[in-house]
Amino acid sequence: MTIARLVDLAGKATCPRLVVKVGSSLLVGTDGVRRDWLEGLVAELAAARARGQDVIVVSSGAIALGAAKLGFDKGGRASLADAQAAAAVGQIALSALWADLLGAHTITAAQLLLTLEDLEDRRRYLNVTATLTRLLDAGAVPVINENDSVATQEIRFGDNDRLAARVAQAAGASAVLLLSDVDGLFDRNPADPAARRLNEVRGVTAEIHAMASGGSSSGMGSGGMTSKLQAAEIAERAGIALAIASGLHDAPIARACEQGIGTLFLPRRKDAGRKAWLGGRLRLKGALVIDAGAAKALHRGGSLLAAGIIAVEGQFQRGDAVAVQGEDGGVIAHGLAEYDAADCTRLLGRKNAEHSALLGYAPRSAVVHRDQMVLI
Repeated sequence: MTIARLVDLAGKATCPRLVVKVGSSLLVGTDGVRRDWLEGLVAELAAARARGQDVIVVSSGAIALGAAKLGFDKGGRASLADAQAAAAVGQIALSALWADLLGAHTITAAQLLLTLEDLEDRRRYLNVTATLTRLLDAGAVPVINENDSVATQEIRFGDNDRLAARVAQAAGASAVLLLSDVDGLFDRNPADPAARRLNEVRGVTAEIHAMASGGSSSGMGSGGMTSKLQAAEIAERAGIALAIASGLHDAPIARACEQGIGTLFLPRRKDAGRKAWLGGRLRLKGALVIDAGAAKALHRGGSLLAAGIIAVEGQFQRGDAVAVQGEDGGVIAHGLAEYDAADCTRLLGRKNAEHSALLGYAPRSAVVHRDQMVLI
């Protein structure tokens, strides 16, 4: 069975494994932790567990909690150093909070702090998958956050929306529910009386992206609608549904599912294993720009040959993930390069018969093999 409506997120048959992301502004208010609201949410998670659903929580809030304890301005986001220090303090409080509330329902909480590299490196990604699987099999609820105490500006998710989508991939989840401060995606600024909420989206297009705003309305979190749409793109390529719903109300999961208030992004396809991992990558080491003929060959299922490459961008090594771009700059695919950037430059535009002499060693069958590539 597949997820076709918001109510399907609450069914074991349609959604055996659900990832729920909780934003900072929902968990922490001006007076501190919104404990009464959070107790209600945890009761909903416990009810999902009782129905036989596996539940994973992606929880923001560590920086906000730590900033309050340390007395930092701007919610702890005035600088990277402030955010790292606030996260180090707040993560203790956050994990204790979830353990306490889940424990009241005799559910064991497990903490995982992840960095971008944990999900971008293939071996570490598989380790995350194994850990999540074992925890769920043991009856625990994993509570996940980005490890902001060690993350840097260059190597970090920067928002828990995309982290939730990548965790859903790694865990083989059926759906992601992003609880936010809005009722879903609107066709224009929700403050406009003429704004209309989209109940369902089939594929995140340029038109859909144009509806988004980049900032977090609360000023407390790091995401906005743009990051949520990026999360939906990651999910939809892996065959995972993603919903955006408001968490400002009591029992937010029931409100979204039973009343159908939210936006449901339906999956477009089901990339398996390595290709799902490649398609969801956020950090690429470089790019190969190709001509129209090569682009057509890729869409027919072919590998990327050097003859169709017109430019090489970035510094990458063999095995690194790179973007494959058209002449207009649009991304066509992600793939693992069979050569480093220097050798790709030597082979640029050359036919296979010339490769051995140019490289000084036996060439590979392609610059990016189709088995190591996913179309975007």
